[in-house]
Amino acid sequence: MTKKNNFSKSKDENEKRLFNLIGEYIKSNYPFLILLLVGYLCISALNFLRVSTSDSVANYSIADYEIGQIADRTIVASKAFAPDELDPVAIEDGEKIIKKGFPITEEGYAKLKKMSDSPVYIDYRAFANSELFFLVLVIIWYLLFSFLVSERKLKLREPVTQVVCFLIVYSVTAFCRKIGFFNSPYTICILIPGSICVLLITILFGQTSAIIYSIISALGVLCASDWELIPFLYVLFTNLSAYAIIRKIDHRLDLVFASIILAVCNFIFILILTVIFNGQMGEMPKIFLGVIANGFLSGVMTMGLLTPLEYMLNTASVFRLMDLSDTNSPILKTMQIQANGTYNHSMMVSQLAESACREIGANALLARVGGYYHDIGKIEQSEYFVENQFNRENKHNDLNPTLSASIIRSHVKKGVEKAHQLHLPQAVIDIIAEHHGNSVISYFYNQAKDKDPTLNPEDFAYPGTSPTTKESGVVMLADTVEAACKTLDNPTSQRLEKFITMLVNQKVEDKQLDNCGLTYRDVSKIKESFVRLLTGYYHNRIKYQNQQDPDDKK
Repeated sequence: MTKKNNFSKSKDENEKRLFNLIGEYIKSNYPFLILLLVGYLCISALNFLRVSTSDSVANYSIADYEIGQIADRTIVASKAFAPDELDPVAIEDGEKIIKKGFPITEEGYAKLKKMSDSPVYIDYRAFANSELFFLVLVIIWYLLFSFLVSERKLKLREPVTQVVCFLIVYSVTAFCRKIGFFNSPYTICILIPGSICVLLITILFGQTSAIIYSIISALGVLCASDWELIPFLYVLFTNLSAYAIIRKIDHRLDLVFASIILAVCNFIFILILTVIFNGQMGEMPKIFLGVIANGFLSGVMTMGLLTPLEYMLNTASVFRLMDLSDTNSPILKTMQIQANGTYNHSMMVSQLAESACREIGANALLARVGGYYHDIGKIEQSEYFVENQFNRENKHNDLNPTLSASIIRSHVKKGVEKAHQLHLPQAVIDIIAEHHGNSVISYFYNQAKDKDPTLNPEDFAYPGTSPTTKESGVVMLADTVEAACKTLDNPTSQRLEKFITMLVNQKVEDKQLDNCGLTYRDVSKIKESFVRLLTGYYHNRIKYQNQQDPDDKK
């Protein structure tokens, strides 16, 4: 009896633990789950509209049936159809229109035609098949995005953009096929806006996101085109080509050359598919011109849509980061004038962070821009930061440690506020907010602790959170190392290596790198990169024979 009670108790605890885990998962991911549901409902609505306006019966197009053909299936009318002036054929509810193994009569074909043309007849079999396909597709899509969550910090705007692009591509494919000229699997390829969507997603959200979308949208086209292979293969090939072409581009003007290359690729792909599937060559010249125009216009329209989308979605695209990396920007010029020491420090931090990110495979351009802007909060009260004092009296000498710590901490909050005013990308704002993590300002904390040992260290901690991305973690380490190494006497390569190792290990012990995804191997490469760069920065020079010390009297 006791064993039975223990087993029952253990079972209840496991069920409770399972429900708690499910509840926690839903609580932390509810925006994505809501998007999943809304996206599926939108696709289902479009799918229902597509099926209800199509000319299919029992999931087969009316073009698959002929008079005299031996039927390979039995089709039963799901409802009665009364005769009318345009079509005098009558159909009874439950009537067998055609029978498997028997030839299709003229009357049977006429009834099939009436069913497919009727606006009240809906091919629920075709609808159910498509719904099951989309259900599997949405689940795969969600699982792939779950992989992205483990790889980097995912914002809701990324899957929202993909869903909107998918709906556009699906709608164009499904409903433009009902237009006379575009009802063939070749001509519909002219209108499908697959490439432009891939170009935008690659630029705005990166390569992994673009690959996921390329595959998913091609599968959506497969369903929208009534399971025709030609549009599916064409969209898959052109999507992956657009991704491959755009991923190495750094400047907006390069999109013009990308457009030309994409137009050529479109022509090659449709030509290959025409040869493989024995397409009719009569309309091919029009189709070739159409897909070439599609490819070229995709690149040109991407150029036009990119800037407003960058600001609407606030993404750190490569083009926007390149614009922000211009050191002649007004905010960096202001920093150079009002906080010259901070400006020089930021330039060095950006070099360290960019070099380290390149070594570990992170976004080096984002790290460089994050290094430029991470201390913009120091501009307003630059004289309170030691790098801007230039042999002037330290203003903190007249302040108590608590007030001094408050001033130092405030530069993070002011930096985030200024970044929002400048409408910087969220990824850059995150670096500004996280570059000190929640570490304690030890210098002023130790001063205050000498007077009051009961002080809480949290009162002297920065208000931010620990870094959540690799780039943010690298900028934190670069900021710490660059500032501390300036205090090191005789900075030889060996001394720099030991000192940098000590500084980085301290951040690891303080758990500042726990949430940014950096591995021990990454940290080792980062240290090596810092040592190599700083050794070159602090290199020795030969003293000339006639060189005089400026402090020596003549």
